[in-house]
Amino acid sequence: MSNPPTVGNLHNFGMDVFPTPPTGSTTTAARWGGAKPIPVAIAVAIGVIFRFAVPKPAHVSKDAWQLLAIFLTTIAGLVLSPLPVGAWAFVCLTVTVLTKTLTFAAAFTAFTNEVIWLIVASFFFSRGFVKTGIGDRIALYFVKILGKSTLGLAYGLALGEMVISPAVPSTTARAGGIFLPIIKSLAFSADSRPKDASAKKLGAFLVQSQLQSANNSSALFLTAAAQNLLCIKLAQSLGVKFGNQWVSWLKAASLPAFISLLATPFILFKLFPPEIKDTPDAPAMATQKLEQMGPVTKNEWVMIGTMLITVALWISGQASGMASVVAAMLGLSILLLLGVLDWDDCLSEKSAWDTFVWFGVLVGMATQLTTLGIVSWISDGVEKSLKSLSLGWPLAFVILQAAYFFIHYLFASQTAHVGALYSAFLGMQLAAKVPNLLAALALAYNTNLFGALTHYSSGQAAVYYGGGYVKLPDVFKLGIVMALVNILIWAVVATPWWKILGLY
Repeated sequence: MSNPPTVGNLHNFGMDVFPTPPTGSTTTAARWGGAKPIPVAIAVAIGVIFRFAVPKPAHVSKDAWQLLAIFLTTIAGLVLSPLPVGAWAFVCLTVTVLTKTLTFAAAFTAFTNEVIWLIVASFFFSRGFVKTGIGDRIALYFVKILGKSTLGLAYGLALGEMVISPAVPSTTARAGGIFLPIIKSLAFSADSRPKDASAKKLGAFLVQSQLQSANNSSALFLTAAAQNLLCIKLAQSLGVKFGNQWVSWLKAASLPAFISLLATPFILFKLFPPEIKDTPDAPAMATQKLEQMGPVTKNEWVMIGTMLITVALWISGQASGMASVVAAMLGLSILLLLGVLDWDDCLSEKSAWDTFVWFGVLVGMATQLTTLGIVSWISDGVEKSLKSLSLGWPLAFVILQAAYFFIHYLFASQTAHVGALYSAFLGMQLAAKVPNLLAALALAYNTNLFGALTHYSSGQAAVYYGGGYVKLPDVFKLGIVMALVNILIWAVVATPWWKILGLY
């Protein structure tokens, strides 16, 4: 039996999806490196047809209608992927300026937004967790303490992710950089191999448990996923006020997310049981890994202390008078000054800068659509339709939340889903007189909960499916079953909890 793969090294698991081609490869040289022609044609056609074939309402300005057409092309490109997300967003932003739909200042105004810079800073914190190894260490501690049984192992991994999620704002990064390597190492030690009959011994269950649990970890903290911050910003552009964003988010999510997270491994243990029920060697393996890592280093202590200070400032934002983004800037400055991170680490964090570009474009367009009256035009139309059907706001809330959730089968990205539909569905709910905070937060939590519907519904789903332990029919079957379970738990728990908090 070969040595188990080392924790944190994705290449050992065959995760090098884009291997470097051999020197002198003619295949690479001949390959077209630009945009994919068919997705480009479809995305552009959607915008052009809407702009020139759909009659413009009399009270909507030409610039507003044109911006909506470009926005539809942008969203279509996010779904069809003719270019990487950031590149496509930049091209579409250029079109808004080139066609004089927006001025340069209006097109780039969102790039000074506090939320966008908070996301960038959070990605740098994530880099610190990976670089220092503290993320691996925390996860391994949970495995050591709870890992004597397979179910305990699943709980250890789930709780480990919950603890580090506020500081690592990407479920995909947590999946690929920390938890899939640990799961594979544990599975290999139990002779549970991917794409093999032995996958069901241990690996398949741990992968599904971690994927489904991660939805609730991402929903629990505002800074646990980039799409959470995008939802907050879009809601603010529609006039929703949050007070202390981090605390408001945590208070509303805490009870339903934590109960759902605790229930998930147990339910999956019954629905998708592993063949191995006891894992007495897992704590020993975790102990060995921790011994190999040695004692907690100075940089790890600095990383822990900095994150505790930053989170404390996020929680006490109103009392301290410090904005969340300023607290994040302070934390990042400490890491740079003390050498935990260097500037090259920040410059090489491609995910941060990519998110900065496409996030800024989407927020900017959405804000301008609101300013130019498109969102209010859509909301007014929905309000009239709902009035004609005599639907009260509770029923409208349930219908629109369910539609927003299950339409995710059409999307391969949580962030693309938010960019395409969050503002529209929130506007419809506000028009139906759903209480503002209830509508905004419920949609945002839903954005996390549908992340495991399919193997393509989120970055982390693709990472875990790529591990090779779970067959595609099982992915779809467990995806819909656990989606319904999550919806039921959140409905039962959140309904009285949100009433107590005064959300409605």
